[in-house]
Parts: sequence; structure tokens; C-alpha cells
Amino acid sequence: MAERAKPGAGPAATAVVPGAGSRRRGWVLAGVAVVVGGVLGFHHLVPNWPGRMGSLLESFLPWGGVLVVVLLVVALVRRSAVALVALLLPVGLWVDTFGGLLLPREESGGGRELVVVQHNVSDENRDPAGTARALIDAEADLVALEELVEPQVAAYEKALSADYPHHVVRGTVGLWSKHPLSGERVVDIKPPSIEEGWSRGVRAVVHSPYGDVAAYVAHLPSVRVGMGGLASQRRDDSAALLGSAIASERVEPLVLLGDLNGVVEDRGLRPLTSQLDVAESGFAFSFPAAFPLARIDQVMARSATVGRIRTLPATGSDHLPVVARVALR
Repeated sequence: MAERAKPGAGPAATAVVPGAGSRRRGWVLAGVAVVVGGVLGFHHLVPNWPGRMGSLLESFLPWGGVLVVVLLVVALVRRSAVALVALLLPVGLWVDTFGGLLLPREESGGGRELVVVQHNVSDENRDPAGTARALIDAEADLVALEELVEPQVAAYEKALSADYPHHVVRGTVGLWSKHPLSGERVVDIKPPSIEEGWSRGVRAVVHSPYGDVAAYVAHLPSVRVGMGGLASQRRDDSAALLGSAIASERVEPLVLLGDLNGVVEDRGLRPLTSQLDVAESGFAFSFPAAFPLARIDQVMARSATVGRIRTLPATGSDHLPVVARVALR
């Protein structure tokens, strides 16, 4: 509470200035609101050093909306008009960036479209057969799986074979399809710093009822958050290699399914997001399954539109499966 000395009085004589402290707090809230708005609107200007702080910020950018709500509540409690006006900036920028993901999208259930499922099944999954049954319930055309290891891979092949007679597995990633496949090959996305024997990319051509579709399945290297920031160099290098492979692909349309260990706002995935469309609707936070904070399991496409993306119920994995409809152009 601010005080002011009375005219003609000694140092000990003071008078209260009503509301001065509240006004100061209102301006502080307004300043915080402007900073939050600046981060939401200009996150791409945040330097990625040290510790890839830009990528780290972008990984949790949607959660900036929670901070905006908290500021809004405080401003209402304080009855601060200046803070409420300032909050129009972050609210508008958040809505502009993420508001479209909240809008419902009609799922036509027909036309030139494929239903696709993406799931990192976890190499520690103790119930691969149960996981497979849960994925079958989605009635997808394509199912992409990562972290396929023996002996679990045999269990997936057995459980999925009746509904998905065509499949390819290379390394620890695989694609199951209701439609015939051809042109199966490994996609080399191994960063230079990883030893030989690491194989996490596969490509195949799906002969769908609507024509050929190039399908890529990838599992980019993991990232870690530590005292030094975000350790994502390997992920970024792998994304660049995958981006180059996709850029040279001649079959159209193209669909990319994978655990990319990054959100679509993360600049580390720009080699992919710069040339592929992402989901138009749905947050579909997929990791960690116990308390999902981010969608790192992605569906992207070229010459096709990814509609609403959503999660499926939890399986024996630490990821949630995601499902989307891909409309072919």
C-alpha cells in the first residue's frame, strides 16, 4: 500500500494513496500478459541456444493457454482493467495458433480417404496381442508401429494378420495394411552419431482403392530435458535425413506416420513440417500415456489433408495410439 507525506507534516506523518498498490499490480499483470503474448506469437524468434531453448519452449507451447487462463482469473479478481485489456493479446494469439484444433471436423466416413493409426507400442509392452486387438477396433486402413522387438513382433504379426494381410517390418518399425504393398525398403534416417545396427525407417507403396500412396513410417531418436536444456541434436539430424528422403519421393499422395519425438511447432521438425501438412483439428496429446502432455506421435501428408486427429484408449505402451482420417487429393 503506497503512502504519501502530508504537506507541512514531519517525516512520520503520512497519508494513504488509495488503490496505488492495486494499480501497480495491474500493470505488472499487464506486462506479464504482453510477454506471454510475445512468446506465443513470436516463439520462432527465441534463439535455440543455449540448450535448444527455442525447441523446448515450442514443445509445450499449447500449454501457454493455461497460463493465459490463470492471468485472466487473477485480473478478474484484482478488477484490473489494464490487465484485462492487455490479456486480449495472448488470448488472440493463442486462438489464432491453436483455436482451429478445437473446432469439430466432420468425419465423412467415405470418399477418397484412408483411416490411419500410429502407435509406438513400447519395447516393454507385456501384452502385444491385447494392444493389437485394440488397434484393430479402430478399423483403420493402415497401422504403423514402432519399437517392434522380438519376440513381440511375432505376436503383432499373428494378431494383425487376419485384418491386415499385407505388412512390412524393417528394423524396429513396421506398417500393416488392408491393401497390397510394394516397393518396400529401408529409409536410412540414422544420425552420424549413432552406431550401426540402428534402423527406424521404412517406406512402402500402398495400392489403395483410390490409387497408389507412398507411406513412410519413422521413429526419430528420443530427446531429453536436463539441466543444459533440450538434448535433441540426434532427433534433429534424423528429421533432416527423413525430410530429404521425403523430398525425393515421386509417388503422390504421401503419408508419414511415426513417433517423431517432437510436436509440430518444434523447429527441429521443420524439414518435415515445411513440406507436409499436419492435422487440422485435435490436440491428441499422446505422451506420456499416464498423463499426456504433448503429441509426439504424428500423422503428416503431402497431396492429402489430415483431418481430425484423436487418441485411442491406452494400451500396454507408454504412448497412446493416435488415429486420423487422411483425405487424398
